[in-house]
Order: sequence, then C-alpha cells, then structure tokens
Amino acid sequence: MAGQIIFVIWRESIEALLVIGILSSWLSRSGTAARGGAYLWGGVAAGFAAAFAFAATMLGFAELLSPGDRTAMMTAMIFLAAGLIVQMVVWMRRNGRTLKRDLEGGLSRAAASGRWWGVFALAAIAVAREGSETVVFLYGMLAGSGARGTGMTPVIAAIAAGLAIALATYALMQLGSRLLPWRRFFRLSEAMLLLLGAALFTTGIGNLVGAGVLPFAPPLWDLSWLLDDGGRLGGIVAALTGYRAAPDWVTLAGWLVYWGVVALVLRAAAPARSPAGS
Repeated sequence: MAGQIIFVIWRESIEALLVIGILSSWLSRSGTAARGGAYLWGGVAAGFAAAFAFAATMLGFAELLSPGDRTAMMTAMIFLAAGLIVQMVVWMRRNGRTLKRDLEGGLSRAAASGRWWGVFALAAIAVAREGSETVVFLYGMLAGSGARGTGMTPVIAAIAAGLAIALATYALMQLGSRLLPWRRFFRLSEAMLLLLGAALFTTGIGNLVGAGVLPFAPPLWDLSWLLDDGGRLGGIVAALTGYRAAPDWVTLAGWLVYWGVVALVLRAAAPARSPAGS
C-alpha cells in the first residue's frame, strides 16, 4: 500500500505544482510578483486548508456511522476513488494542452482589471481540487487495505516520501530535461493511474463479494505458481494493477467492465480530428 500512496501523492502534487508554477512564472514575467504573490500564496494556503477541512469532515462523519454502515462507506469510497482516477485522466487529456494558456488568460484579465482576488481563487481552486482528490484516493486505499486508523506511521512516511519525490521531479523537469518532457510524463503517469484504478475497482468488487452483494464463485484458473498475489512481488503487482493469481468470474467481469468503461471514456475524450483538406 505504501507504493500506492507514494504514487498518488507524487502524481497529485505534480499537478498542483504545475498550476502554481504557471501562475508564479506569469507573475514574475509580468513584473507583478510583488503585488500578486501574496494573493497567489494566500490561495495556496486556502486550498490546503479546504482539503484538510474536507479530510476532517470525512473522518468525523465516518466515526458517527455504525460498523456496518462504515464498511459500506469504505467500499463506496473505494469505487469513488477508482472513478475519480478515470475522471482525472480524462480531464487532463481534455484540458492539458490548453491549461497554461487558460491560466495565463485568467491572470491577464485579473491583472488588467486589478482584481487580484482572481489569482487567489485560481490557486485556491487548483490546490483544493488536487487535495480533495488525494483525500478520497487515500481514504479509498486505506479502506481497501484495512489499515485505516491503525499503523498510520508508514502512511505518514509514504505521504512525506511522495511529496519529496514530487518536488524533486518538478525541479528536474523545470530544468528542461529532454529525457522525459511533460507530455510524455503525463502519458506515462496516466497509464499507471489507470492501472491503480483497476486495483481499487478489483478491491471494491472483492468487498462486495465478501458482503454477499455479489456471488461467490470458484477460481477460473490459478497462476500462484507463476506469480502469487500473496507474495512480496505479486503483492506489489496486485496493489498497483489489480492482478489476481486465481480470479473468479466475478473478478474477471469486474476487470472487463472497468477497462471497457475506460476505453469508452478515453475515446470520447480524444480530440476530434479535422476533416481532410480543411
């Protein structure tokens, strides 16, 4: 689970850092860093506060539920986290190419009108969005692993590691490295995110089987001799991709549903091609 947490924190932090970097760079180039910087970093702080408030509200609400309702909520959060991962990939595909232009356009309008609170709002929304998504992802992963409320030291260490790796990655990519440009980075991380979504979705299916909502079925095959999902290596692969050495037909159907939906939404999110000759 630590690997999942590190990856999610790393990827979500990169997106937030990208937005903050675009805003900060524009303010510096336009000579308004001194005036707009306070609003920018105030928005960042407000975004973090909103994400922490959301986390506290979610945890507080869960503690009010009965054990059965809490288990149901955890399963729902697992599926929600998987769905948000797919939604995040789709959003980046639709908006990634124009993100810098859109943000700088909003900043230009705010500076021209003297409405610096627009800078505050852009930063706050970006950080709060990424932070809230991260809260849902972490809650879903902790619920799927059964580690919520226990053994939090490794979780905190994984969060810190993810943040540190994100800062280092952003600093390296800002240097203009040609080894991994931004577009290739996002394509690679999209694939890893979708595999993580599959892992969460598979865990949710398993929870529904355990709760009697979906039927229990015998395994269709057993590849434990090749890669046991209960072993160290197999466990890592299972946590990051949803791999099961001995899946039943319910799990297999869950895989097909997940990847079928992913294929459909990614196809719908693909930019339309211009007609020939236009």
